[in-house]
Amino acid sequence: QVQLVESGGGLVRPGDSLTLSCTASRGNLEWYALGWFRQAPGKEREGVACITRTDRGTLYADSVNGRFTVRKDANMLTLQMKGLDTEDASVYFCAAWFSLARRCEPSDYDYWGQGTQVTVSS
Repeated sequence: QVQLVESGGGLVRPGDSLTLSCTASRGNLEWYALGWFRQAPGKEREGVACITRTDRGTLYADSVNGRFTVRKDANMLTLQMKGLDTEDASVYFCAAWFSLARRCEPSDYDYWGQGTQVTVSS
């Protein structure tokens, strides 16, 4: 079992960049497929960027492709976000899935962090 802790959220202006981090307070992230998900008020949770357990294959939502970059290094997962706009404002969660599969569906992921708020406002 793994316990996840996100950090790095905050208030930014449109066009700014921000990097989120996720670490394991218990367990080892090397054993898991990992992902970033977000949920805005009144909306369903959606996959933003995911990375596989072994070959570092990545998946991105169309809305963030080219602007966001997910990385997995040692026991940390990061999400580098560039060109943020108001549509990106949300609570961002990292999640882990004990699987070799390459999917970015929230229902597949077993372990979740508490979330970190990203607010984009001028």
